[in-house]
Amino acid sequence: MRGVQKRLDTGVTDNEYRRRERADSFQSVVSRRKVVVGGISLAATGFFGSRFVTEAQEKGGTPGPSLIGFQPVLKEQARGSWPVISEDYAFQVFHAWGEPIAPGFPEFVHPVTAARQAVQLGAGHDGMHFFPIDGSRRGLLALNHEFAKTQVVIGKQDPTSLDEVRAVQHAHGVSITEIASEEGEWRTVASARARRIHVNTPVTLSGPAAGHELLSTSRAPLLGTLNNCANGNTPWNTYLTCEENFHIYFGADAASDWKPNQGQQRYGLSGTDGSYMWHRHDPRFYLASEEHRGEENRFGWVVEIDPFDPTRVPVKRTALGRFRHEGVAVTEGKDGRVVAYMGDDARHEYIYKFVSSGNWRAMRAGGVSPLDEGQLYVARFNEDGTGNWLPLSREQRGLQEHFKDQAEVLVFARQAADLLEATPMDRPEWAVVAPDGSVYCTLTNNSKREVANAANPNAPNPHGHIVRWKDADDHVGTTFAWNLFIVCADTHETEASFSSPDGLWADPEGRLFIATDGGQQEGMNDQLLVADTSTGEVRRLFSSVSDGEITGFAVTPDRRTMFVNIQHPGDGDIANTDFPRIGTSPVPRDATVAIWRKDGRVVGA
Repeated sequence: MRGVQKRLDTGVTDNEYRRRERADSFQSVVSRRKVVVGGISLAATGFFGSRFVTEAQEKGGTPGPSLIGFQPVLKEQARGSWPVISEDYAFQVFHAWGEPIAPGFPEFVHPVTAARQAVQLGAGHDGMHFFPIDGSRRGLLALNHEFAKTQVVIGKQDPTSLDEVRAVQHAHGVSITEIASEEGEWRTVASARARRIHVNTPVTLSGPAAGHELLSTSRAPLLGTLNNCANGNTPWNTYLTCEENFHIYFGADAASDWKPNQGQQRYGLSGTDGSYMWHRHDPRFYLASEEHRGEENRFGWVVEIDPFDPTRVPVKRTALGRFRHEGVAVTEGKDGRVVAYMGDDARHEYIYKFVSSGNWRAMRAGGVSPLDEGQLYVARFNEDGTGNWLPLSREQRGLQEHFKDQAEVLVFARQAADLLEATPMDRPEWAVVAPDGSVYCTLTNNSKREVANAANPNAPNPHGHIVRWKDADDHVGTTFAWNLFIVCADTHETEASFSSPDGLWADPEGRLFIATDGGQQEGMNDQLLVADTSTGEVRRLFSSVSDGEITGFAVTPDRRTMFVNIQHPGDGDIANTDFPRIGTSPVPRDATVAIWRKDGRVVGA
């Protein structure tokens, strides 16, 4: 998710999508158009506007009772400057940008300084995970900070000193805090594990590209993580944070003779000025700097963090490839191998998966990270509803003559995927693995698509869709069957209307939680919806504030509390919203929202 940068894909009128017949309700659309995944074969009919129904329905069976029982937020309610939730639920706002990472650290004062921001919650709240310490009442919250708008952070359009650059840099990264439910409210508590990881924090590299000349600068230490979008977590209880739009922080003055090479252009490093202007005060981000040549190749990775041990340095796992990582969905596949599904969040980019070389328990027992050794693949979606995972290996025909070693393949994963003729998708974002082994991935939108295909059925596609697949051989196979779960344009003119799907989380019963990012119809704010994957029913659980994206999911073990974030509320303008109403501030602030059912049942029911 890219926050304010992504809303450029919106503004298309409904008339463009009146070309096919609409039903009065979303349920009638579900029953009219069906694609069914059964094992590894797929009945690939009706791709355009198709929906997922269970195999039992296709065979004439009756679906079970609805998994969704709450009263939905209506479209007419999903507007305004303050969040709205289902009448069956309650919510609490806490954990706002600038709050101390633990009691005793500096409180929020605007504009921020570099020193204060280094020990305060960052801005741009995004992906997160709850690591329990005391069941569902206390735990560590690992929280991503995707981006921080300079004007909001320091009160001016562009930084004019290195200290101001540092203040914005320190608003990026990850926060590890300890939170607890005390007297019915969630709050940050004292913890020896509380820490900030930001652009200037020491990190290290591992895997095939570690130590490669493409990532080695002459004298510069390896520092930092930024544009931390979505996330994942491992079976061994560590946190994975994903670096997305790293290219916007690099630049070169027009007066320099710097010109982008082909690799830099492919990753968006082709302008003279980076969006943040850091390069004018911090030579690490100056593309013409000889001392920092290749610094940009140190970003665009999945980073592993041990939330329980603040002495452990974050590790960038290069075996998972370099691109604009949205998130990473980790599951255990056949023979205990780790499988990770990932999206590259840009127009016409790809979906990837990584499979470890062996059983993750055995690898760790042998001192090897399961995320350092294995095979990275890229997806090709065939028109008949089948698919292939293409290995991004230098041994593949077509790659040997373009890359001198496997490290280059991983550093330039996009070019390798191009050469293998993978399927360009409409901005792949979050992926999630459901309990039945199905994988869902959001395709947020693509206003630049000119030719539709089975996997990307609208051209242009300003509203997005969700694709679903199931891999052969318990996630480790190289073939899969796929279908379209929801095409968002087909939900419009119904109470289930939504656009620009982004965040995803699947619960054990078969509910799919969907968070949106911009471009909602009928004046609605961004929203959190719940879908029943067995019936296709969709209900709106929660709506955001004006110009505020819904991001991130974290759930307590008992699933009685869900945490979500509101990012860039009001687009940084207090005239649009005074969210989150924590203390006083001349600007709205990103914050976390705790959601629960009033009757104590699991969230989503």
